[in-house]
Amino acid sequence: MDTKPPLPPFTFESATQKVRLAEDAWNSRDPARVALVYTEDTRWRNRAEFPVGRAQVREFLARKWARELDYRLIKELWAHDGHRIAVRFAYEWRDDSGHWFRSYGNEN
Repeated sequence: MDTKPPLPPFTFESATQKVRLAEDAWNSRDPARVALVYTEDTRWRNRAEFPVGRAQVREFLARKWARELDYRLIKELWAHDGHRIAVRFAYEWRDDSGHWFRSYGNEN
């Protein structure tokens, strides 16, 4: 399993660093790079899609970013308890007709 520091237990500083590294990966819009931020057996829910594992995450992100142009994400540490991190996020993107969208949410 590819696991990259910082690793649990998290301090405020290491949790913040982990969130920033994840934000940087997402803003690269590289599905392979983003998938490595998560565990091999990661389970996601995004609207009506439920990707499981890094391979499905890569496929999901490739489809997502083919539709969501000029994607930009901001992640913020919401909470941590030593072994878990929760983040709030906001992202914006435009479609191919030039309409802009903004979404908000959280992940833990």
